Amino acid sequence: MPLLAAYFMAHPPLAIPTVGKGRERSIPAVLEAYDAIARQIAALEPATLIFITPHSTVYADYFHLSPGKGATGDMSAFGAPDTRFDTLYDRELADAIASCAGKAGIAAGGEGERDARLDHGCMVAMWYINRRFKNYRAVRLSPSGMGVSRHYRMGMCIQEAVQVTGRTAVLVASGDLSHKLTEDGPYGYAAEGALFDRAVTDAFAGADFLSLMNLSPALREGAAECGYSPAVMLAGCMDGRNTQARLLAYEGPFGVGYAMAAFTPGEPNAERRFLNGHQAAMLREAQAKRAAEDPYRALARQSLEHAVLTGGKLPLPKGLPSEMTGRKAGVFVSLSIGGRLRGCIGTITPVTGSIAAEINENAVSAGLHDHRFEPVTPEELPLLVYKVDVLGPAQAIAGPEALDVLRYGVIVSSGSKRGLLLPNLEGVDTVAEQIAIARGKAGISERETVTLKRFEVVRHE
Repeated sequence: MPLLAAYFMAHPPLAIPTVGKGRERSIPAVLEAYDAIARQIAALEPATLIFITPHSTVYADYFHLSPGKGATGDMSAFGAPDTRFDTLYDRELADAIASCAGKAGIAAGGEGERDARLDHGCMVAMWYINRRFKNYRAVRLSPSGMGVSRHYRMGMCIQEAVQVTGRTAVLVASGDLSHKLTEDGPYGYAAEGALFDRAVTDAFAGADFLSLMNLSPALREGAAECGYSPAVMLAGCMDGRNTQARLLAYEGPFGVGYAMAAFTPGEPNAERRFLNGHQAAMLREAQAKRAAEDPYRALARQSLEHAVLTGGKLPLPKGLPSEMTGRKAGVFVSLSIGGRLRGCIGTITPVTGSIAAEINENAVSAGLHDHRFEPVTPEELPLLVYKVDVLGPAQAIAGPEALDVLRYGVIVSSGSKRGLLLPNLEGVDTVAEQIAIARGKAGISERETVTLKRFEVVRHE
């Protein structure tokens, strides 16, 4: 049996009256949708509710399933400590999800939990559901830092586990849309916010999951959202089935987009298997980039492809431009798939005899030795997009006033600790942010005195 239903639910803590203290009345359509969903779930009487929440334990390369027999939580972080929750977990279904994911080559399980308490991504939904229906067990899992395809596949694994165990189950994908809808909102304004929310709510209304999966990473980044990955996992749960979809509500009076949507799976339909369509879109993007690549990016690609496919080191090709073979410089090589970082390794100062040799070394390191990611696989090679940054000499500066996030990268040093951040990066809008990120990369606390250097780059992308 497939999932009985799936819901996308916003999770503003103020939706709970003991937290909102009247402010919840500013989102009447959302409140009405909460109750409508709760009534529908009560009518379905599922044995298990599966909560996907971005505010539990999240890892870059791992889907975390909360371990143990159950969990408790309260809204004390939002001024309502007496609003408490407790739930029992469905261990059999959680283990089945992890098992199905493992067979699909996806790392998932209950290791590394940092906080066992229920988070507000679950509790806001629970508050409304529990008023109508309480006789359920729960599975709580988090999205990851992996790409769209992995999140969709994880949704497919959830669906498979539900069928293997024979559970009657309902999925709740918890998340808010853009946090940058208004100037007076908590995160300020970005033009991408309303564009992102319109694209997602249109996709919800039409169960257009391929459009959802193909949304621009830059749009998602600019919107500052927390609901996209849970939504993609929900889409994966509907893979290969006709889906009845209803957008129940959308409101954003506090500068954050709150969407509520309901999805009911129907009969199998092979035309609604969207993973191949999404991967084809990524392949077209990578091929377009490859057709326009210059010698710097071409060498990075050839170096990594040779290492992945043969296990050896690519001999430097003949005929490279003289500026690549006759000059030394630090080089960063960045890899991405579908707009999401897949690896980045670089050198601040040159450690080889030429820029070409630097690219050769660092491209392989970015693909195979960036500790944040699993090594690139042969299947991923056609999807990779390459960027090469050639660093100019670093210059000591007196303070942050000599920096410009668009023009200069920064090197932050304290004793033996040193952190670097490249210029003109998406999501880094101020010098303060640039320095803070570089400090974090080096493990330099805000209390430590630092020296600053700046550098320019020639970017090949």
